[in-house]
Parts: sequence; structure tokens; C-alpha cells
Amino acid sequence: MKTDVLMLSYSGCGTCKKALQWLEQHGVDARVRPIVEQPPTPAELAKWISQSGVSVRKWLNTSGQSYRALGKEKVDAASDSQLVEWLAADGKLVKRPVLVRGSRVLVGFKPEAYEELFASS
Repeated sequence: MKTDVLMLSYSGCGTCKKALQWLEQHGVDARVRPIVEQPPTPAELAKWISQSGVSVRKWLNTSGQSYRALGKEKVDAASDSQLVEWLAADGKLVKRPVLVRGSRVLVGFKPEAYEELFASS
């Protein structure tokens, strides 16, 4: 199925690999953007966070080295705008994968959310 789908992915991420496999199995042709080499811009993040319906804090990859390097206390004290700046500066800080289809944005991979997103195609 030809769709206008963008996936921000990291080649070393097992969850990203599962999401890409799901897309392939369902015939979804997604453009893949390497999130580490081409992290989202602050403007993209602001738009996508709004469209995702989840808070900026849910966009943090809390199990990654970048998050641990910042420290939970520093992250907890940060404003949303500071978090957006950090996310834009370090693609490994972003929870992956990020899937963008039109005005819908999914963060992380849950097969049921992908099924719902592509059910109307």
C-alpha cells in the first residue's frame, strides 16, 4: 500500500526493527529517517508532540544512555521547552520509533495502535 508515512528509526533498536517488520508485513511503504543522524527539529517535535496527544515527557527514551547521562533529577526539573531542545539535539533521547502519517503520530511500537492507524487504508 502506498502511503505517506515517515518513520524515525534507529538501526540498533529492536523495537524499531519490530515496527519495520510490521509495516512490511502489512504492505506499508514508509520512508525511514535515521533518528540519530537526522534527529527531529524543535519545530517538528512541537508539531508531532501536539499531534501525538501525549506529553513531551512520554517522548523520552528513559531506558537509554542519553537519558541516564542527563539524570532523572535534571529531567524532572526541566521545562517542556527545555525537553524539546534536548530531544532535538540528541536522537537517542527520543523514544523510538516515531511514526508520522498525516496528522497522526505514534511514539513507540504497539501493534494494536498501528492496526488502528492503518485500518482506514
